[in-house]
Amino acid sequence: PLREPPSRGAMEYQTTGCACLHPVSALLGIPLDQVNFLACQLFALAAAFWFRLYLSPRRTNPAIRHAVATLLGVAFVVFCFGWYSVHIFILVFSSYLIMIQATTNLHRYSMIMAMGYLTICQASRAIIFSYGILSTDFSGPLMIITQKITTLGFQVHDGMYRKSEELTAEQRRVAVHSKPSLIEYLSYQLSFLTILVGPCSNYKDYMEFIEGHHVRRRLAQANCKKSVEDNGLEPSPKRAVVHKLFVSIVCLVLFLTLTKTFPIAYNTDVHFVSEAPFLYRLIYAFFSVQAARPKFYFAWTFADAINNAAGYGFSGFDENGKASWDLISNLNILGIETATSFKTFIDNWNIQTGVWLKCVCYDRAPCYRTALTFILSALWHGVYPGYYFTFITGIPITMAARIVRRNFRPYFVSSPVLKFGYDVTTWAATQLSITYTVMPFLVLAVEPTVRFYRSMYFHIHVISIAIVITAAAVGRAKPRPRQEHHSNNNVKAK
Repeated sequence: PLREPPSRGAMEYQTTGCACLHPVSALLGIPLDQVNFLACQLFALAAAFWFRLYLSPRRTNPAIRHAVATLLGVAFVVFCFGWYSVHIFILVFSSYLIMIQATTNLHRYSMIMAMGYLTICQASRAIIFSYGILSTDFSGPLMIITQKITTLGFQVHDGMYRKSEELTAEQRRVAVHSKPSLIEYLSYQLSFLTILVGPCSNYKDYMEFIEGHHVRRRLAQANCKKSVEDNGLEPSPKRAVVHKLFVSIVCLVLFLTLTKTFPIAYNTDVHFVSEAPFLYRLIYAFFSVQAARPKFYFAWTFADAINNAAGYGFSGFDENGKASWDLISNLNILGIETATSFKTFIDNWNIQTGVWLKCVCYDRAPCYRTALTFILSALWHGVYPGYYFTFITGIPITMAARIVRRNFRPYFVSSPVLKFGYDVTTWAATQLSITYTVMPFLVLAVEPTVRFYRSMYFHIHVISIAIVITAAAVGRAKPRPRQEHHSNNNVKAK
């Protein structure tokens, strides 16, 4: 296991995986674990085109596609993480035993097993790496597999052990009515398309892609009259892949340049915190968080391009008749950068994780759904205190944002000028709130987190909690109109 290295320079070239690309790492000055990751993703892109063209469902039966996807995925994790990849295989096979043996409670057992093992691994990782982390490590794929295990567990539970009328329309659509075979399960969990970065997708969608029914099914679900039999060919993903690769390259360049200009750690520098004016510190925090985003934009967009290159991700045709390839996209960059509410930002950031949280927690929690969803998200991310500061802080901010939007927005939508002013104001408030909320996520530790929040005078905490308390007090103070008994019952039912 890696222990804390004697110097920062030594850490830059350590990895838990294969060391054969060490000369490339030394030449480029990029940590070896990042070089291994990029090499696997580039190989995955090439393999994805080959997978679509030469192992298409028209030429190959699903069993071969499953086997190839699984073997390539296993090779990637072994190359990147070495013996630490054993943790991934332990979780996958243990969860499959639960899937086969359990009945009505398989969704609960799957959740306990996956989240429990993930938490143990993340805690041990924090000890192994002396609280620091490599830029890529085995916990990333483990997090994606945890999502897949729990997603499949709940979808099998919905399809086999719940009545159709008990399910929502979306739950009925993705419900799985029979337990997967071992090769189907391994392919879904370990596919080379998603093993390193994700995203998590519904089991049913993945199976339709492997079996070659995905395009026809997506068109049927959208009630689209356009038929792929018109020319005998499926929509080509080339345009979408080229566009996403271009975006990925731009984001990578921005990340490599901007992070050196606006380092996150400077936000918690003792001299900077004590000497710089509040407004300057606030502006610097905003730009430093903006500079950190392209790293995520690059990883998720490139991963999306890999899936599209294999023919996975088709979602239908837009109003102009062009094929859309955003079925499993993990972010909407324009939606993120122009978000005028906390919810809009969250809905466009790490989209498939949001879908997972909604599937396994928000839609099923009996009460306190927002709080429980944020807590589950924090547990899934890891054991570093910064994660918990971020997600717990997000609870009152989300509640306050809903209250403000519900009570004030109607006064500004009647006039284009007022609407524009409202949008600009809420955009600035949203972006600054996001900056304030995610800073602990980036600095991780308790001491720098508290130092940053103290330097910000906890102003977002104070404002959001005050709004929630005030709204609750006003709501209690309002007299309730008298209603007939049956009316009260109707209201409760709704």
